[in-house]
Amino acid sequence: MIKTITVALISFILAAVFGVFLIPLLHRLKFGQEIREEGPKWHQKKSGTPTMGGIIFIASAILASFVGIFVFGFGKDSGSIKAVLSLLGISLGFGVIGFIDDYIKVILKRNLGLRAGQKFSLQFLVALIAAVWMVSGGVVDTEIAVPFTGIVLDAGYFVYIPFVILVMLAAVNSVNLTDGLDGLATCITMVICIFYCIISNITKNYPLTLFSAVLVGGLLGFFLYNKFPARVFMGDTGSLFLGGAVSAMAIYMKNPLLLLIVGLVYVMEALSVIIQVAWFKKTGKRIFKMSPIHHHFEMCGWSEVKIVTVFSAVTAALCVLGLAATGI
Repeated sequence: MIKTITVALISFILAAVFGVFLIPLLHRLKFGQEIREEGPKWHQKKSGTPTMGGIIFIASAILASFVGIFVFGFGKDSGSIKAVLSLLGISLGFGVIGFIDDYIKVILKRNLGLRAGQKFSLQFLVALIAAVWMVSGGVVDTEIAVPFTGIVLDAGYFVYIPFVILVMLAAVNSVNLTDGLDGLATCITMVICIFYCIISNITKNYPLTLFSAVLVGGLLGFFLYNKFPARVFMGDTGSLFLGGAVSAMAIYMKNPLLLLIVGLVYVMEALSVIIQVAWFKKTGKRIFKMSPIHHHFEMCGWSEVKIVTVFSAVTAALCVLGLAATGI
């Protein structure tokens, strides 16, 4: 536990320091976020806020992970090191897609970034490589635990691979949709990472403990700059990295179905968009005042701080339920 807290603290300090230097650099490079007109009108004042700030917690997580492996002994065997590097690699794979998307938006001035087909194709490719690697590389087997039942199913290679790809794609895009308010995706993901840190400590799954701990520290350090009013946004660089990280942790824990519980806020964010679009196409009317659902609550008069606080508290409660679902 002391080692876990220490690597989290190192990641926090690194992120806090990186922010001091990176945010002014992003300002000088004019890496400002253009706010889309479809969002709430009062968000227009955020235009110009630096984006791609996810680099802050990504860099801190990478460096703190290596400190954890080589200084604090989280990687005493090659299997543990392979697991940590796999979790980092999967997250970085999606983060690179986000970086490309942000680059197109900020540098090439195409506000929509990658086209939908391009983004999905790249995400599918990363998810496919990640799924095949995790199984063929011996990082995971093809077993899936069913929450609340104690049942573990062996899905088999040809069912497990498509299922894992689906989990990754769903998580990555749901986290991306959640990143619409100052600190929202940061706080929700931090709570979920704390959950994985706790449960991996209990089960002595130390590669997962290290990875989740450095993410908690990095996100907390990033939150210093991302809380309302945000001085920097994580951008797709950060949100796709976090989506990859959350899905990779769930898969490595052999309980990807648990994401439906602990990540229910992500699920509702994505579902609100799907429902809104489908209903509008069918009836010409909207169910929500605006989607994703955090914008609906904004339109109802909730402040950004209130939404982040409530959504994070709900996620914390869901994580408690998640602990019960594992039977630990």
